[in-house]
Amino acid sequence: MFGSACSDGSGPTPTTAAKTTTAAPPRPAGPAADLHELSGGNGVGLGSPTRVDLADTGYVETEYAASGTATSYDPQGELAPDGRWTFQAGTTAEYTTRVLVRRPAAEKFSGTVIVEWLNVSSGTDSDVVWSSTHEELVRRGHAWVGVSAQRIGVMGGPALTPTDGGSATAGGLVNTDPARYGSLNQPGDGYSFDIFTQAARAVRAGGVAMGDLKPRHVLAAGQSQSAFALVTYINGVQPLTREFDGFLVHSRGGGGLPLAAPGEPASLGSETATSPTIIRADTDVPVLEVQAEGDLRAPLNSVVSRQPDSGQFRLWEVAGAAHADAHTVGPFADALGCGAINNAPMHVVVKAALHALEEWVGEGTLPATAPRLEVTPNSPPQVARDADGIARGGVRTPPVDVPVDILSGTPGPNPSVICSLFGSTAPLPAERLTALYPSSDAYLQKYTTAADSTIKAGFALPADRDALLAYAQPTRIQ
Repeated sequence: MFGSACSDGSGPTPTTAAKTTTAAPPRPAGPAADLHELSGGNGVGLGSPTRVDLADTGYVETEYAASGTATSYDPQGELAPDGRWTFQAGTTAEYTTRVLVRRPAAEKFSGTVIVEWLNVSSGTDSDVVWSSTHEELVRRGHAWVGVSAQRIGVMGGPALTPTDGGSATAGGLVNTDPARYGSLNQPGDGYSFDIFTQAARAVRAGGVAMGDLKPRHVLAAGQSQSAFALVTYINGVQPLTREFDGFLVHSRGGGGLPLAAPGEPASLGSETATSPTIIRADTDVPVLEVQAEGDLRAPLNSVVSRQPDSGQFRLWEVAGAAHADAHTVGPFADALGCGAINNAPMHVVVKAALHALEEWVGEGTLPATAPRLEVTPNSPPQVARDADGIARGGVRTPPVDVPVDILSGTPGPNPSVICSLFGSTAPLPAERLTALYPSSDAYLQKYTTAADSTIKAGFALPADRDALLAYAQPTRIQ
């Protein structure tokens, strides 16, 4: 463990936001992806369990083939735990990948673009950040761009999310729909970082992908394996490209995505991915990291990469939340075989995090600071819990502070690796509910007060108050 970077569990406490401004260094020139619209076949191929209907939002969705010559990176010296990595250009390879754009009409555009590194852990590109934040994106008028950066999502191969029967083999876009995607070619995950950069450059320049929109701020976002990738990008690539104005790192693990060899996918079992690594302290753009309670434990083990907040870094650890949850998987929850998976409002906190990052970048307003989740002195440390089994500390949401269930990042009855990602929801005993709440009205009053406290603290948005209140369960109180 990188001792100087790890929290003792006490962490900072919420404070009134201040404003900070930094002079942006010049952005180096570099190649941008060449974009050509995709059509035909079976339409847009994406592993989203819950599809969003854009028809009444004023948004349009367009898919592109993005082509160019990508450069890999070679590390100079060790990949040190302080994240101050030095990369230099390596080999080059031709690529053609997929870029998906969802953008509003020009008069509704905020000027901010969120570029998401699509998640390939299931073997299929998935827009996890979009799924968690699309309400905020649409009401703010942000554009969203999903980039198929990694090899497995495009070319196929072994899915990296383990299952009880072993790793499944995914076909990738080129094999599942060759009529639409047969021209794609991703040359290996070592090139993913430059592919991501080149897609962002094409977006920043406006042009075909953005119609008449002129972006002012381009933010990078990624969840889970994609968050591993952003750790590597921030620590080694951003100092070279300065392409992004800020980063939303959602549910990272202890390390970063490795620099894979040509033709190879990255491995989350590599030394780079499992070695404790913080976000470099001298990053020149804001980074907001959001971690679920379940991310601190294996297999993510993000507890080893905790670090203090600073002028350019914030860490929000969310009590009672799992790496993925009922909102993430939607109608597929029962098919997992994990029992009652976690049903915390993590997505509400992620929306607030995106809003805070956008204001940080655009206006210099610092996000709220959050107390760290409390951990035990064990080796490895465990999340400390109260008498009901609910996590102590961290970002608090109403279902955690006014509970009828024990929401946890710890899995339920099925201890498989895949189920460890989805946490659990276990009902509190009836006698405990009676002791906590004399009536359903008393419960609702406490719950509503807790929701307003979460909003006031900056960890939920006023626009999401109804979404928070929808998690209340007054009928459970007899």
